[in-house]
Formats: sequence, C-alpha cells, structure tokens
Amino acid sequence: MSTAVKLQEIKIKDVNVTDDTITAYLFDGRTISVPLAWSWRLSEATPEQRAHYEIIGDGQGIHWPDIDEDISAEGMLYGTPAPRPKK
Repeated sequence: MSTAVKLQEIKIKDVNVTDDTITAYLFDGRTISVPLAWSWRLSEATPEQRAHYEIIGDGQGIHWPDIDEDISAEGMLYGTPAPRPKK
C-alpha cells in the first residue's frame, strides 16, 4: 500500500504588516504569520512603506519596492529570517 500526498503550491493572496508581524493570507485558506523582526528592512520601514507592497511570481512572494525587500511564501513557511548585511 502506498500513501500519496499531493503537495499544494504555496501562493499568497494578500498581506498585512503590523508593528509586530508579517501575515500572508494564502489562496488555499491558510494564514502564515512571522515576527516583523525577521525582516530588518521592514522593521526599520515606515508604516507607509510597509503598506506599499506587490505580490510577485504569481503569489510566490512579496516585494516592497520602497525598501527593496522580498519575502517568499516558502521562506515564511519554513522559517528563514532575512540576514542583516555584514559591515
């Protein structure tokens, strides 16, 4: 007997960024939320910059053009914080 699991592609439908969290709402009804501190660029951005985003790659990620930040749905799901550049 074999067990088959159909993997569903992770696609972002909408996003909300607060002072504490980045929340992605997926097309399949799930919600992914990670601490805002995972993105140092978003942590340092203004509320207006945080609110100005684009969903990219057919829902595979989010781009904030004002601060040049990208976060993927997979990165949020699997827990990959953005590293700060080394000086």
